[in-house]
Amino acid sequence: MNKTIRRVVVFAGVLLVVLLLNLTWVQVIHAPELRNHPRNFARTQLTQFGSQRGQITADGVVLASSRYDEATKKFHRVYGKNAEMWSPITGYFSLYSRSGIEYSEDTILSGQDDKLLGDRVIDLFTGRDPRGGNVALTINPDMQEAAWNALQTGVGAGPLVGGVVAIQPSTGAILALASSPSYDPTPLASFSNTAVNNYDEQLRTMKPSPLINRATAEPLPPGSTFKVVTTAALLRKGVNANTYVSNAPRTILPDTVTPLENYGGEYCGGSTFGMAFAYSCNVPFADLSRKLTVREFQHTAESFGIGETYNIGVTEMASTIGDIPDAAALAQSSIGQRNVSLTPLQNAIIAATIANNGVRMKPYLVKAETAQDLSVLYEAKPKELNRAVSEKVAKQLTKLMITAEQYAGGANKLNVPVASKTGTAEHGTDSKNSIPYTWYIAFVPGHDVAVAVMIEDGAGVNRGSVGATIAGPVGRAVLKAALGQPTPKSVTPSYQRSFNYQPTATATYSTTVTQNNQGNNQGNGGTGTTGSGNGGTNTEGDDGE
Repeated sequence: MNKTIRRVVVFAGVLLVVLLLNLTWVQVIHAPELRNHPRNFARTQLTQFGSQRGQITADGVVLASSRYDEATKKFHRVYGKNAEMWSPITGYFSLYSRSGIEYSEDTILSGQDDKLLGDRVIDLFTGRDPRGGNVALTINPDMQEAAWNALQTGVGAGPLVGGVVAIQPSTGAILALASSPSYDPTPLASFSNTAVNNYDEQLRTMKPSPLINRATAEPLPPGSTFKVVTTAALLRKGVNANTYVSNAPRTILPDTVTPLENYGGEYCGGSTFGMAFAYSCNVPFADLSRKLTVREFQHTAESFGIGETYNIGVTEMASTIGDIPDAAALAQSSIGQRNVSLTPLQNAIIAATIANNGVRMKPYLVKAETAQDLSVLYEAKPKELNRAVSEKVAKQLTKLMITAEQYAGGANKLNVPVASKTGTAEHGTDSKNSIPYTWYIAFVPGHDVAVAVMIEDGAGVNRGSVGATIAGPVGRAVLKAALGQPTPKSVTPSYQRSFNYQPTATATYSTTVTQNNQGNNQGNGGTGTTGSGNGGTNTEGDDGE
């Protein structure tokens, strides 16, 4: 071989190597970035509609699956019975976007995850149609249905606007996660651009919005449920159930002339801290907050996880206690007002931590991921985050909360002792004339379940509403389901009832329709603040009434 030919061969070989390296870079290393580029999103989605997406299940109940459509020669996403009950969890899978578990577990469900590389190679050589993996959730269907039905039944006058979260204290597994109002994700899975866009537009203009996940993504003032956190801090400082407290109807915030009063400006409870907790009196908590430094108060809140998000697979927003610049702000914050705002998820974690003897577990929603042959790719394991309070403090809190449940009207309603705390949070610039946010957190000692309920608004809710009468029955319905006791049966979905929503767009095929860019754009409700200046009166609901 002469020198010229040798140079040509070497040059051609170098070009071939460069070509192979470039192909490897584009097809393997750079592929995920290109696939996820915004300009390729619709093309990628169309490609995914050509393969069978995996199932989302909860205790064997299929919540989302794929069905082949002969007319379009594509797989269409199908959502199960009572899809609106599940959509705050499952989210939707659309030609344009995804949300919820459909988004967070997309690589598994679509089959693109590295854990499924072996399956993709086998599919390539065998000619088998590619399929995605499956995702199993921790949700208990009976508890989920109880939470949803209780939100739709409300106080008997119609559906409520709010969120519910139930957790297994010993593991952190999320047993129920409901948000109302909600939406049917089916229309968003349609191949009809008109149907998808029309439905999306309707959802986005509805009031109250069905796109806000009120269980995880709308922090609101927690009212007296936050007194559980304040009590944990006070118990650490030596306060106990027999500590003497004032039962005066009002007090003056430190270093101001601003009064803070009990609900209705009335005398409240007895002369012990235990009775003040049971009756949810504001004045004793404001007075006792002087025993705490701001850092001690902040540390206790942080130990329960306030300020964190947990990456559970659906849209979350962090809870907060806000800035606390002085003793007056600390007094207001101690009763769950001022800038304190929590989500039902965070409040459920607080209740679960106390139920778990003071140990906070990481909450999780995904129980397992499996391949198409059902081999296990991932299985969740309980993870301890920290010890929020000592076992002694947890037991003291449990006793106080059992007494509080009795004074909140829950005595003997479940035929077992229940530890709870209710909350009624005023908010807005005209708090006296605004509908309060009502709360309920609870657990059943000796049974592995805790629950948190937040009711923002709804039929039958008025200015005089309190946590015990509005949120309490919803929480107890979930606890009943956990204990295997009878609960209310299914009712008409909320978006077809008092929220006056009727879909106007239909899909072009019979098996599916879709949801739009909802879940990834969920809003945040206002937190409501009360100043600590020299004007106005600060109150918070007396939840024992």
